[in-house]
Amino acid sequence: MKKILLFIFIIINLYSQTIKDVSNIVGIRDNQLIGYGLVVGLPGTGDKSQFTMQSLQNLLRNSYVKIPTSSIKSKNIATVMVTATLPAFSRQGDKIKINVSSIGDAKSIDNGELLLTQLKGVDGNVYALAQGNILANSNSKTTGFIYGGATVENEIPYTLQGEKSITLSLFSNDAQTASNIETKVNEYFKKPIAMAVDTRTVKILKPNNISIVSFIAKVQNIQLESKLKKKVIIDMARQIIIAGSDITIKPITISQKDFTIKIKKSNLSKREFDDNTINSGVDIGDDVKVGKKAVNINLNNALINSYNEPTVSDLMRAMKTMKLDIKQIIQTLQMLKELNAIDAKLEIIR
Repeated sequence: MKKILLFIFIIINLYSQTIKDVSNIVGIRDNQLIGYGLVVGLPGTGDKSQFTMQSLQNLLRNSYVKIPTSSIKSKNIATVMVTATLPAFSRQGDKIKINVSSIGDAKSIDNGELLLTQLKGVDGNVYALAQGNILANSNSKTTGFIYGGATVENEIPYTLQGEKSITLSLFSNDAQTASNIETKVNEYFKKPIAMAVDTRTVKILKPNNISIVSFIAKVQNIQLESKLKKKVIIDMARQIIIAGSDITIKPITISQKDFTIKIKKSNLSKREFDDNTINSGVDIGDDVKVGKKAVNINLNNALINSYNEPTVSDLMRAMKTMKLDIKQIIQTLQMLKELNAIDAKLEIIR
């Protein structure tokens, strides 16, 4: 089983949620890039598909080496698709992370060398060039990544200079939040410059005595409400899960192919909860125990029995105790989010 790192942040001070946490600015966005490349230097774990041999032949032809594909016997090469996200306002020379995925029958691309690959946008233009040594994902050796593996060569023509207003797009359709943003912005600037166009869009006019960048910075940092920012971050590549320590979970039963988990707050008194003869199970700390009999169906069932309101932190530690795979943990978190059992943003980094 893969090792899973779980970081629980104990935050004493209250977190002030800002406009930046709940919205983005229309026009300022990331762009997706894609390219077709060739990986070399694999220790016999590459592929021998026809398009791979053809790609190598074309590469050698460009180096004035002529050789028929039938003469190529190597399994040290693999063809891959390369994808990347080009952040807004990226400039020439900036480095960006790339993801690499085999498209042939290669067994592994780990530690292979990606040769110079053009990364194009949907308009067909080249925006970055990728190259470097690949680190394969631990759960799939035919996919991998290179941090800073691509260099931005061409910039997307977009400028804020001369803009007289900005438009905010909320991450979720929420009339209360849109109205709250309108009120807070107007109070901050002491003039009616913000208007909620609909339940997800707020248009804000820029005052004349401020630059557009300073204006955006002030707007994005306006506080909306004082409460802990609720967010669960999952880094797939490094297999790290980061969660706030007090993100509660509503009572629910989760059933997958090979396990069942029931989550609830215990109705026992503190004395009864601490009594192992009454409340048996594995103590995972913070007044939480994992029992073996949520229901009498199979041995992989578990009851997360919490003296306080059960949290995402309790669930993570319980699932680690059950020695569940990280994929199952992620799927469980996604199901909880879809069922509105947790009130937190789920962010997955691939």
